[in-house]
Order: sequence, then structure tokens, then C-alpha cells
Amino acid sequence: MAPDVVIIGSGMGGATLAAALAPSGRKILILERGEALYPTVHDRDPQAIFRDGVFRPDEIWLDGCDRPFNPGNYYNVGGNSKFYGAVLLRYRAEDFSPIQHKGGRTPGWPISYDDLEADYVAAEQLYQVRGVPGEDPTDPPRSGGFAFPPVPDEPDIVDLRRRLQKAGLTPASLPLGVDLDRWLGAGHHPWDAHPDTCGGKMDAETIGIKTALAFPNVELMTGCRATQLLSDADGRITEIRCARGQETFTVNAPLVILSAGAVQSAALLLSSANDNCPTGLANRSDQVGRNFMNHNCSAVLALHPLRRNRAVYQKTLMINDFYLSDGAGGPPLGNVQLLGKISGPILAATSAVPEWLAGLIAARSFDFYAMSEDLPNPDSRVTVSDGQIRLDWKRSNWDAHDGLVRKLKACLKKAGFPIVFSRPFDRRTPSHQCGTARMGQDRSTSVVDTFCRAHDHPNLFVVDASVLPTSAAVNPALTIAALAIRTARHIQETEFAA
Repeated sequence: MAPDVVIIGSGMGGATLAAALAPSGRKILILERGEALYPTVHDRDPQAIFRDGVFRPDEIWLDGCDRPFNPGNYYNVGGNSKFYGAVLLRYRAEDFSPIQHKGGRTPGWPISYDDLEADYVAAEQLYQVRGVPGEDPTDPPRSGGFAFPPVPDEPDIVDLRRRLQKAGLTPASLPLGVDLDRWLGAGHHPWDAHPDTCGGKMDAETIGIKTALAFPNVELMTGCRATQLLSDADGRITEIRCARGQETFTVNAPLVILSAGAVQSAALLLSSANDNCPTGLANRSDQVGRNFMNHNCSAVLALHPLRRNRAVYQKTLMINDFYLSDGAGGPPLGNVQLLGKISGPILAATSAVPEWLAGLIAARSFDFYAMSEDLPNPDSRVTVSDGQIRLDWKRSNWDAHDGLVRKLKACLKKAGFPIVFSRPFDRRTPSHQCGTARMGQDRSTSVVDTFCRAHDHPNLFVVDASVLPTSAAVNPALTIAALAIRTARHIQETEFAA
């Protein structure tokens, strides 16, 4: 029997939407180009992960100067969430309104925080988020608490929290989707950037796909890549062309959900151009592929040569003192959170530091992740030519990021760390890619409406990071999940009502 709904991609958007729609009884087919991850000897091996890149796909994109690079996106059941830091933060309420930054003004969203708040609650419950409300001064209003208490600080992080407070900062517990006992039961290693093959992270597969597949009306097809969407003169998507190994075939469904990620969703829409849509599907506004955003991020390491950091996972704190302003009434700078604990092999694999020195540094370092908002720019874009993806990322708002790193370094020195150094992440490290099919009410400047339905195609929804009008300066996974729940409710009310 033909499916009622086809979902392309099993990352946070597709998996959450599948879980939300599964109780409807409608036949749902999820297409995933990758395979499921299973335990291997490489799962907790930092050299295999960070030096050898055994989990990185053998894929080449071009940058804005046509130079080839390996983008580091992951293709597997659960998508990039299988490797994520499991941070499940809400956008701050202010992020939905226009904000003046050092690098320009954000456009705001066509919906408000209040429009999404109940869906945030549902997403936090679904993904079993550990946290505590009210610690963070920027925490938005909430109608429901967290499902579980926060992941506990390790002893050296308890001391770090006190030091940060004495330095005048307001550290707060990171909202996390981690079953700590399950994760550590498979090995005492950090989870950040490590593959989840034990079910310890509440990722898109462990939660979303598993929840959906508990229903007999949901099917997952792996190793299946959607290569083209076909549409008729009325704009309806009529077929999905797929490739699976050496086999090619088509799939038909009344509803199509595109959830392949900010770059791949845009690439598929652009590659599906036809006589009725000569510049690509959903692209009468010429906005598909535009407004690509990727957070401005740096690793900041703070250490005292006479003090050791014995933390295993470390990633339990965030600092938002500079999120809504620079601390002195100026424009926002961004979010700071702990990285997963950096080890000597990780530091050696990701820098020019020799292994002997990397081990000494890592044993004493407290590792931070400084993250600033990248602003939408129509010339920052994804294009496709003869199947080759070109990503011309025009990084913006870097002065704000420099300011955040400087502020953080000064605070860390005040907190008792005489040595602090930083290194920005390059384009080989995807830092929350988003934009490219943004949400809006104006068909001439956006790709989807406020329920993620494509303006040009009544039976096509885009439900992933593509639709985010702004990147904010927090991890987007929970917002993507909340939007998927909102979209699923809309589909049930408008498409399944009869």
C-alpha cells in the first residue's frame, strides 16, 4: 500500500514529525540516505573520530571560491544529532523579534515565542530534557518544567561554577538530553561530538525514530537517497525519485516532508527544477539556498598549570551574561557553554600541538564553546551545478564574536585561570547550519509559511533547520523539534481532519 506521508531525512525535524504523526494511523515512510550506527571499536576512540575522521562521509563540496572541502555533515539514521552535544536549549523570547547586532539587524520571525512555547514543552518532554528552570537570567517564560533534574556537575565543575560566580558571571545548568548512567555505562568518555551507539543521548534516532517505529504504520527505509522531486502544473509534488544502491525507483504520497538539513534540502529543491519551476521547486521567491547561516564559534581553553581538571564529560554549564547585550548596554555577543572534555588525543588531532604537550594541556584545561549569531544574508547561499554542491558562506557579525571571546577570556582570568587561549572553528566543522528555505508570511521573501508548508506546493512541507529565519546564538535542535511538533499538529488539523 502506498504511503500517506513520505518524510525525507531522519534527523531532528523528520524524526520528531514522524513521532508526532505516528499515532494518526496514517502510513508513514521515512527515507534515510544513510544507515543506522552500530557499536564499533571506533565509537570512543578520539584519534579515530577526530584525527582519522572514520565517521565523516567521503563527500566534497565547493566553497565560495570553488575550493573543495569536506563539510563534515553526517548521513545516518538520526542525522547529525547522533554526534551532537545533546544541548536542547530554547531560543530566548527576544530571538523571535528583530535585534540590532554589531554586524546588522536580524529580521525577526513571523511567529512569536508564545506561538511556539507549548511545542517547546512537548519537545522537552519527548526528548527527556534534563535541566532546571530559572537559573539563567535569559530563560524565557515557560508553562512546564523539565522532565528530569539537570545532569550533575562533576567535582571540578562544581569548583568552576563557584569561580565563575565569584568573577561576576551567572553560570546555569545546560538543558541536556543525556541518560548519564547509560552513556557512562558504555565507557567513561564525553558525549559531545562522539557517536551515540548505546542510546545514551536523546537524539533523533534514540527518541524520535524509535517512538515512531513503535507504531505498525511507520516504516524506515535506509540507504535510500531522494534525488529529485517532481511536481505538476498545479504545484503538487507527484513523485519522489530515489536511488538505493544500483536501483532507482519512485515513491508517491499525498504529503511530502523534506527534512534533509539546511544544505541538502536546498540542494534537492534546486536540483528538482522543471518547466513549471525553472529555478527549482519552492523557489518562485528566489530564496531557496539563500540566507545560509552557520554559527560563529570558537573553542576557548582556560587552565592553571598547578590545577588539574579530572572531569570526564564536563558539558553541564552555560553562561548567557552576554547574550542579550555585551554587559554594558551594547549589542548582544552570544552564548558560552562548556565543551565536552577535551583530551590530549583530541587536542593533538585538532591542532598543531604535539601529543606530549597536548596531554599536559588537556589534563589542566577547562574547555568552553563560545557561540555568536550569524546573520541572514541573501548572498550567503547554497547552489548546485551538475550535482555539485557549492556553499558560499559569507560569515557575518564576527566583531561580536571577537568581543564575546575577549569578554570570556577576561572573565576566566579573573576566575583564576592565568592561561587562556582560543581557536575559531573553520568551515569543516558544521556549527548548526540553518537558513536556505526560511519561514515567512510574504511569499516574495520566504519559502515556507508559518507552519512550514511551501508557499508554492500545497503538499510539500520543509521541516528542518532550513526554515529558521535567524540562527540566534543557541543550539537549534530543540527549536527544530518544536517546529516539527507544531507542523504535525497543523497537518493533522488540515490534512487528516477528514
